[in-house]
Amino acid sequence: MSNSKLQWGIIGYAKIAKRSVIPGIQGSLYNEVAAIASRNLDKAKEAAEAHGIAKAYGSYEELLADEAIDAVYIPLPNHMHKEWAIRAAEAGKHVLCEKPIALNAEEAAEMKEACEKAGVQLLEAFMYRCHPRYETIREVIQSGEIGQLRGIRSAFTFNNAGDAANVRYRKEWGGGSLYDVGCYPINAARLLMGQEPEAVTVQAHFSPEHDDVDMMASGLLEFEGGVSLTFDCGMWAAFRNPLEVLGTEGVIEVPSAFVTPEPGSGNFFVQTKEGRREVEVPHVNAYTLQAEQMRRAILGEEALPYGPQDAIANMKVIDACLKSARERTRVQL
Repeated sequence: MSNSKLQWGIIGYAKIAKRSVIPGIQGSLYNEVAAIASRNLDKAKEAAEAHGIAKAYGSYEELLADEAIDAVYIPLPNHMHKEWAIRAAEAGKHVLCEKPIALNAEEAAEMKEACEKAGVQLLEAFMYRCHPRYETIREVIQSGEIGQLRGIRSAFTFNNAGDAANVRYRKEWGGGSLYDVGCYPINAARLLMGQEPEAVTVQAHFSPEHDDVDMMASGLLEFEGGVSLTFDCGMWAAFRNPLEVLGTEGVIEVPSAFVTPEPGSGNFFVQTKEGRREVEVPHVNAYTLQAEQMRRAILGEEALPYGPQDAIANMKVIDACLKSARERTRVQL
């Protein structure tokens, strides 16, 4: 690594890379975006100039052949995640792959196997869980302040339905709201519960106007002890992303559970019979923290807190949710 900085290559110039991940990596003292690749060289050069990136490649293969690159970030459409993560691993690159990590748990397992065989790290890019507030939320739960856990509610919705050409609306490419945003409440519930759900039930609106992908879905994840996650997700509804943890003696309210764009937006509230208090958390860039977490793992300083096995487990739940929605039935895991 040059000057102890992890050298990153970006495979594809998706909006999430442009707006969030590239600036996040560049905001770290210990990581550097050294190259970007697109299948259109002019687009790659334009992106490199816009972000001050030294090298631009007109193919993903060229970037993977660059021996100076230590790790790659993959923000490609979902159906391309497996292929390019495996090819990156075979090229000796560590892999940060945009969520959902794959189209199903089987693909995720193949990616895990390839990365382990190559001796490289694999991380699914759920940046929200790198934010320190989730450790604080877990501490509040474990302290008993809100009593025994009774349930979790969450949602992640936005309205982009007018963009008919968007890759989110290509069924064979892994389009749909469960893949795109439903994965967040599912992942968060698993994180906070520290266990896997036993069964799922999901109802969804599949839109013929959008290649029959689920534009809205509402679901129930059943955990042991009668605790459940109730959630909804959508790409044809007003924007929101709250999370609520309900206990016998109180409730934790997280108004903006997955994105924290402004100072104070990461704060959450604890309501008990003693009153309602606001828990202030530092305003940090979760994308920067994600890159730094990856670097520490690559250097062997600490293991990834959520490795590829967690990504496989999350995909198993998403697989079950899609099956439930399509077949209109409860699916046991």
